[in-house]
Amino acid sequence: MSDIAHSTIAFEGHFARDLPEMAVPWRAEEAPEPQLLALNEPLAVELGFEPDFLRSPEGVRLLIGNALPEEATPVAQAYSGHQFGWYSPRLGDGRALLLGEIAGPDGKLRDLHLKGSGRTPFARNGDGQAVVGPMLREYIVSEAMHALNIPTTRSLAVVATGRAVQRETLLPGAVLTRVASSHLRVGSFQYARATNDLELLRRLADHAIERHHPSAVGEANRYLGLLEAVITVQATLVAQWMLVGFVHGVMNTDNMTVSGETIDYGPCAFMEGFDPGAVYSSIDESGRYAYRNQPLIAEWNLARFAESIAPLIHDDEEQAVALAVEALNGFRQQYSAAWFSGMKAKLGLPESIDDGVASPLVDELLELVQEARADYTSFFRSLGKAARGQAEPARGTVLDLAAFDAWLERWRALTPDANAMDRVNPIYIPRNHLVEEALAAATEGDMDPAVRLLAAVGDPFKERPGLESYADPAPESFGPYRTFCGT
Repeated sequence: MSDIAHSTIAFEGHFARDLPEMAVPWRAEEAPEPQLLALNEPLAVELGFEPDFLRSPEGVRLLIGNALPEEATPVAQAYSGHQFGWYSPRLGDGRALLLGEIAGPDGKLRDLHLKGSGRTPFARNGDGQAVVGPMLREYIVSEAMHALNIPTTRSLAVVATGRAVQRETLLPGAVLTRVASSHLRVGSFQYARATNDLELLRRLADHAIERHHPSAVGEANRYLGLLEAVITVQATLVAQWMLVGFVHGVMNTDNMTVSGETIDYGPCAFMEGFDPGAVYSSIDESGRYAYRNQPLIAEWNLARFAESIAPLIHDDEEQAVALAVEALNGFRQQYSAAWFSGMKAKLGLPESIDDGVASPLVDELLELVQEARADYTSFFRSLGKAARGQAEPARGTVLDLAAFDAWLERWRALTPDANAMDRVNPIYIPRNHLVEEALAAATEGDMDPAVRLLAAVGDPFKERPGLESYADPAPESFGPYRTFCGT
């Protein structure tokens, strides 16, 4: 390894060392002709990497796990999961690797993780590979989420492998280098619980507490404190998704982190025309993970987490269940409070406003927006103009003009803060048609559309000349949108 890599970055192996029963030592497959497609330079600097090094041949090989420091202990992580409601006892990193944890200049520990790095013992029938399009999708959408101030895993790089991968056609292979507070999931706890090894379950919970929720140590019951902390961060996270119209698409328990970060950008999409029943995933035939169902699914997943750690909460099963149920009962209240607070902010109303005034305003507005299938993002952004006296952009998107005018009069009487609205209502999101255009071009070797899209969504609240097309909804010719998991 180069002096730069050795002197600035140490790859630690906390997960591999603390939880060997859930970590299979493994190495990434060698890429025949690795080529850097995208590098997140600000994130690289934040982590303590030298961007020029990461752009070098040796740095690119580091990014895909082909050239690691001697102390690195890459592992495939074991976890279980409920996938579309069906329990799978042994999932794990089938095409992924945890390279290790790194501490950046801020001292914060983060996972460095790969997707598409080759088959592991968890691969089942998969080939362990990934292709350029889905890996670049995760890069674009996760960085957009970060810019929207929503907790998320981040993308450090996308590297083309030089290997063709068979999907419906032959496609160029790629590896995503992902950064996260950790990759501990509800499914991790389901796996540990299924082993009937209480000591392993306790070590996993202690690892999660130390890594993410240290305040639980001071609680009378630290494992109940862990459950309550995870409930809180997930209630807040899902509320933030709902407020920006984000549809995750695959809310399996192995895709819910205990840190409260968004993870796995497979069949995800941002809703355009407001439709509570919006589903974009090609495999979600029943609509289990529809937009409106996301809070309910989060609550269901958290119940599976509670079941998994129940033996730690109390030795007596009945008492453990009672304590867990009491904690879970707090989810809806916390979610509703976070969502309602966010909606008041989107309408430029103060947090202190009387709920009896704000709640009917919110409900009536959403009914009008839903009736018209108005573009969710554009509509709320245009309300900022309405607060400044320019009602036509918003008014032109609704059907019931009389009802909207009456609503507008009541809302304006509350003197909404237009500048505050512009700070929370984005103008640029990863529009589905623009994402698809960028991925198609990148698959053919042209990264320019992706670079331009990233520049737009990386600063989502500031309107900039020349970017009008990035704020427009998809043309009618784009048709119904379906996304795929990319495996």
